[in-house]
Formats: sequence, C-alpha cells, structure tokens
Amino acid sequence: MARGDRVAFEELYRRTSPWLAVRLRRRCADEQMVAEVMQETYLAVWRAAGSFAGSGVGGSAVGWLWTIAARRLVDAFRRRAHHAEPPPAAAPHPVAPAAEEEALLATVGGDVGDALGRLAPELRDVLRAMVLDGLSVRETAVVLGLPEGTVKTRARRARIAMREALA
Repeated sequence: MARGDRVAFEELYRRTSPWLAVRLRRRCADEQMVAEVMQETYLAVWRAAGSFAGSGVGGSAVGWLWTIAARRLVDAFRRRAHHAEPPPAAAPHPVAPAAEEEALLATVGGDVGDALGRLAPELRDVLRAMVLDGLSVRETAVVLGLPEGTVKTRARRARIAMREALA
C-alpha cells in the first residue's frame, strides 16, 4: 500500500471496514458521522501508508487504523460541538455482551479478564477507551459524551476496582 498498490488498499478495506464500522457505531449513533469518519480514516491511511512503522515498533496495522479512526471521531464530535449542534445520544448498550466485549475478555484472560468482566459497563467503557484505545481524558470525554471530570472519576474507580479484584 505504501507503494501506491490499490489492490493492497482494497484488501485492507475489505478486511477491516466491517470491524471498524461496528466499533465506531458503538461510540456514535449518527450513521452519517460514522460514514464520514470511515471515509476520512481510510483516506488518511492511504495517504500515510508509507509512514506506518507498525511491526518494527510492536504495533499492528489494525491498531494504527483504530487510532486514526478514534481521533477522526473525536474531531467530528468537536466539529459538531463547535457548530452548536448537540451530539446524538450514544448507542444504547445491549443487554447481551457485544462481540467486542467477549473478544476483549477472551484476549485478557485469567484474573485480569475476570476482573474486567466484573467492572460496571460505564467503568469498562472508560477503561477501554483510555487504556486499550489510547485516548486521552479529553478524547474519551468527547467520544463517550461525558464531562472530563466524570471520565477522570470513572477511570479512578475502574483502577481501584481492578486493584481490589486482583489483590
């Protein structure tokens, strides 16, 4: 892809776009915004493919892709807020665990996975955004539609709960 190979780009898109769309929809209920973020993300990936250092520094293409998408989503929320439009309500959390939740708990096994599974969903969402997705407090607040103080409080509560569960 870094050499301008469209077939490689199409293959990356084919393999990752369904997954990326689901992840973005879990953080934003506005389908138009999700579509715009997807387009901006893949355009950025195409333009910056040559700068991906991934496997050389322990990263993955999917992680790089998600980082770009998450930052684009934060930018989209900021643009919307700047135009004084209230962001749509976050997608409601389903009663049954999402595939992403199950994959997270399966990936992080043992005691840590058990502790994550026992966290309240609102604490797990903040922990996932800040630790796994690598977002800042401000970015997490924008993505989850929460005040920054609430994000800080939930992050602290999640860390305390994890420490107690693992002690």
